[in-house]
Amino acid sequence: RTIDGKAWTKVNANCGSTSFVVPDLISGQEYFFRVRAENRFGVGPPAETIQRTTARDPIHPPDPPIKLKIGLVTKNTVSLTWKPPKNDGGAPVTHYNVECLRWDRTGEVKETWKQCNRRDVEETKFTVEDLVEGGEYEFRVKAVNIAGPSRPSATVGPLVVKDQTCPPSIELKEFMEVEEGTDVNIMAKIKGVPFPTLTWLKASPKKPDDKNPVLYDQHVNKIVGEDSCTLLIQQSRRSDTGLYTITAVNNLGTASKEMRLNVLGRPGPPVGPIKFESILADKMTISWLPPLDDGGSKITNYVIEKKEANRRTWVPVTNEPKECLFTIPKLMEGHEYVFRIMAQNKYGIGEPLDSEPETARNLFTVPGPCDKPTVSSITRDSMTVNWEEPEHDGGSPITGYWLERKETTGKRWTRVNRDPIKPMALGVSYKVTGLIEGSEYQFRVSAINAAGVGPPSMPSDPAIARDPIAPPGPPIPKVTDWTKSSVDLEWAPPLKDGGSRITGYIVEYKEEGKEEWEKVKDKEIRGTKFVVAGLKEGCFYKFRVRAVNAAGIGEPGEVTDIIEMKDRIVAPDINLDASVRDRIVVHAGGVIRIIAYVSGKPAPTVTWSRDERALPEEAKIEETAISSSLVIKNCKRSHQGVYTLLAKNAGGERKKTIIVDVLDVPGPVGMPFLTENLTNDSCKLTWFTPEDDGGSPITNYIIEKRESDHRAWTPVSYTVTRQNATVQGLTEGKAYFFRIAAENIIGMGPFTETTKEIIIRDPITVPDRPEDLEVKAVTKNSVTLTWNPPKYNGGSDITMYVLESRLIGKEKFHRVTKEKMLD
Repeated sequence: RTIDGKAWTKVNANCGSTSFVVPDLISGQEYFFRVRAENRFGVGPPAETIQRTTARDPIHPPDPPIKLKIGLVTKNTVSLTWKPPKNDGGAPVTHYNVECLRWDRTGEVKETWKQCNRRDVEETKFTVEDLVEGGEYEFRVKAVNIAGPSRPSATVGPLVVKDQTCPPSIELKEFMEVEEGTDVNIMAKIKGVPFPTLTWLKASPKKPDDKNPVLYDQHVNKIVGEDSCTLLIQQSRRSDTGLYTITAVNNLGTASKEMRLNVLGRPGPPVGPIKFESILADKMTISWLPPLDDGGSKITNYVIEKKEANRRTWVPVTNEPKECLFTIPKLMEGHEYVFRIMAQNKYGIGEPLDSEPETARNLFTVPGPCDKPTVSSITRDSMTVNWEEPEHDGGSPITGYWLERKETTGKRWTRVNRDPIKPMALGVSYKVTGLIEGSEYQFRVSAINAAGVGPPSMPSDPAIARDPIAPPGPPIPKVTDWTKSSVDLEWAPPLKDGGSRITGYIVEYKEEGKEEWEKVKDKEIRGTKFVVAGLKEGCFYKFRVRAVNAAGIGEPGEVTDIIEMKDRIVAPDINLDASVRDRIVVHAGGVIRIIAYVSGKPAPTVTWSRDERALPEEAKIEETAISSSLVIKNCKRSHQGVYTLLAKNAGGERKKTIIVDVLDVPGPVGMPFLTENLTNDSCKLTWFTPEDDGGSPITNYIIEKRESDHRAWTPVSYTVTRQNATVQGLTEGKAYFFRIAAENIIGMGPFTETTKEIIIRDPITVPDRPEDLEVKAVTKNSVTLTWNPPKYNGGSDITMYVLESRLIGKEKFHRVTKEKMLD
């Protein structure tokens, strides 16, 4: 059984010997065991183990340590090192014991092994101290675990204790590569007794034999340890690249080791001077040589910047060149420039190389002017322009032409082509499209060579953009209005304009009975409307209109009706403003504005009404010659309704109705507002929807509570959409008031409060009937009764009992007790 358990578990089915291996134990668990003998008469009493036994693998002392070695020896100390045993015996090695044996060649002193360490040695190294100078010693080490010490290791020695001497030796890496700006630690492992004198030397990779001592400062420093020497270079630079040699010297000899350090960084400046391969007015070509120092990494590209010689600010030009030649564009003629070039590798942009100042200029001149161009193949939206090469090309071949145009009515010349027009052997022609029909154009040409653009030619003769033309067709006129002395005419342009833009119209009239048509105006009329005045009242007239273009006067278009000169009667017409439709919605406090445009001849009288009754007192009517407006500022819910506008004149009447909705917050909720106890920490509220929902559906009810002895209201709900709610989290026995307000999209209406407080408790009902009513005593005029209280008091304490009686044979019970009876 386990030490914690009480029940014994049978381990074996049968066992004939006096030993047994118990299987299936839990590693690390502690157990008790017992054995009972059995014969044919039965099982005897048990014999129990006294000590608890832990189930674990057997633990033995570890194997001895291995590879015991002697290190540094002085006149009274020896340094030892060793390796842990291969087998720890089943338990971790906790420490080591170091022992020594002093040899006595004379035989006077008994030779015995003595422990050297006063404390447990936990590491695999130890320095044995307080040895006798000149003494001869052997050493060994034992490993110790929980089972005890191991057998001793193989001994080392014998060894005479005296100061050792050995020539210097150095361990140092042969190569190191770092990025510029990082700290560099060049560490050399040093051996030698006595400890040698150390010197660092540096040589250039190109002159490996030219070695100079390293100068120590804030940038470079030397740190010497017990068995090492470190050269510390802080914030390394490209100049720190080199061959570093450390030399160690003592009285037994000299040792040295060399290491190559590469500090990779940004390249140096390109090699100058910068050469100007070609110079023009708007560009220069420059060349240079690669930098002597590429920063230890391949040059990826060059960065070029420019500045005007009299300015301080450098402007980027490009970072794309990979070769040592580039043409810098977009220079301004006559300006003096300085350029600088920087090489770039993967570590960044190097130092710049600046050029000498140079002026952007041409070494030859622009071409002379071309002869005056000619225009051919004219249509309504295109013309072909023709010209010859100029007599003088300025010393450089003509590379192209700029063609410009302008309307004869304007002053500004506009370039026609996006790219220069290429020269042709037998004169140049170019078709200009996108012209405006009827506009008159002139053209001019400028030649281009390497020096730039030459002066423009003389302008071509004016040419009108149009197809071959004819007089226009007839317009389509109509009479839109008239009085006793005037007629309003309006017409549509002719369907065919004859190939030329309509420049104007001629309006004519003829009185009935006459043969000649008379012009209403000597000059052409520009628009498509005209009022003919000065006509005779009562006479009959005919009207016609003729269109005019560049080809002349077209055919007439006549009004089909004959017009009698008398005042016209037009029934009223009402058109609502675009901001007003048949229905408008306004928020309370806003402005109701209904604008109606009223027309008719004679001018109609206008009357406004609301719901077929007079307008509210706040309503104002604003009238103009063409409109009538109703305005109510700071409107209320009471201002909503159906507004009617009535316009009357001799021609009849016209009515327009507009429904106005005024939206406001809801009114108070409908009464009664009731409370009802539910449990000892909740109550139920019920109410009715407000009579006025403010013109918008109720979206929520806000409920707040306050204790009867407090003034502050606190919210109890955030979203209630029905007409009842259960308020939770109330305190039993506390009295509360509640208030509620309805909410719609406009806002929250006024609160309605409960008329009386409600005390929170479980709902109360009448009690059950009393139990076990018995007659205890009877006299000639009295009866003594007893009873037990009801099983359920209805949720509240019994306040009194009522005793009733009736005579046998009678139906009615009569109350016997008048006072409160609590017994």
